[in-house]
Amino acid sequence: MERTFIMLKPDAVQRGLVGEIIARFEKKGLKLAGLKLIKVDRTMAEAHYAEHKGKGFFEPTVEYIMSSPVVAMVWQGKNVVALARELMGATNPASANPGSIRGSYAMDISRNVIHGSDSVASAEREIALYFKPEELIDYPKVGDEWLSE
Repeated sequence: MERTFIMLKPDAVQRGLVGEIIARFEKKGLKLAGLKLIKVDRTMAEAHYAEHKGKGFFEPTVEYIMSSPVVAMVWQGKNVVALARELMGATNPASANPGSIRGSYAMDISRNVIHGSDSVASAEREIALYFKPEELIDYPKVGDEWLSE
């Protein structure tokens, strides 16, 4: 089963959107494998956004992600990376489909409530950054057989 990393950013936590956003992933039929509320430090923030180092938005993004707790999650399911990206909507909320998470809750690209891995390789890297293997749980979920073949 494929896994992806999802982070509810400081604006989602501060605005009380955590439960609503988690519910969207559950209602889609995805399985939660790990979850924690954490305060990201500079080392972790810079590692998370390492591919953007040197870009103008790097430092403001690092500062922002450290500004308040975030919810780090691992979700699993068939094609979960692509499904999660669809649920989240476009990175820029102005382009996000109505009904997507960003289309529903975000107004600004720099405060777009959620991060999700953009590939299986990114998911593996990000999961390893935030979770130890023993913190992730694989379990049978009632109804899984009704979601896909």
